[in-house]
Amino acid sequence: MIFLTVGTQLAFPRLARAMNDYAAKHDEQVIAQVGGDDAELPKLDVRHMLPPDEFVDIFRRARVVVAHAGIGTILSARRYNRPLVIVPRRHALGEHRNDHQLATAQALVGLSGLHVAWEIEDLPKLLDGGALKSADGNKGSRHAALVEGIGQFIAAGGKGAVPARTPGIVSQKVVSRAP
Repeated sequence: MIFLTVGTQLAFPRLARAMNDYAAKHDEQVIAQVGGDDAELPKLDVRHMLPPDEFVDIFRRARVVVAHAGIGTILSARRYNRPLVIVPRRHALGEHRNDHQLATAQALVGLSGLHVAWEIEDLPKLLDGGALKSADGNKGSRHAALVEGIGQFIAAGGKGAVPARTPGIVSQKVVSRAP
C-alpha cells in the first residue's frame, strides 16, 4: 500500500492527480489524505483529513509514503522508518506562497530514506524502481556538522553566527536573544 499525504494546510492537486494516474496503471492500493481537494480521484482511497491515530496506523503500514516536502511528514517518515518520496510544491505553479519546499528538498538530498521527485513525471520511476529504502539511522555529515556548529555556538556563549563551514544550513546567521 502507498500512502499519499499532502499535509493539513493546502490541497496539492498536481500530486493527487499524478497518484490517481499511477494507481490506474498499478495493482496497489493508494490511500490519499488530500486535505480540501474535492477533485474526482476514483483510483485513490481518498481521506480529506485523518485523526492522528489513523494517520500513524496508515503511515506504519505503507510500503512507501508519497508527500509534499513538509517537515512534519519528513520527520514522521524517519520516526516510523518508512521510505519517503517527496514532491516539493512550487510557487510558480501556485502551489504555495514561496519555494521553501524546494529549499527543504535541496537541503535534505542524500538523507537516507528520502527520495525526491523533482518533476511529477519522476514519480512512477521512483515508485517502481525497487530502490526505495527506509532511513538507515545514519544521520549523515550534515547532522554531524550541525551538532558541531551548535556546540561551538554554545561554547561562544550564544553569540555570533554558526561557522560558515557548516554545510546544509540555509541561513548562516544566528541571532542571540541572550542579554
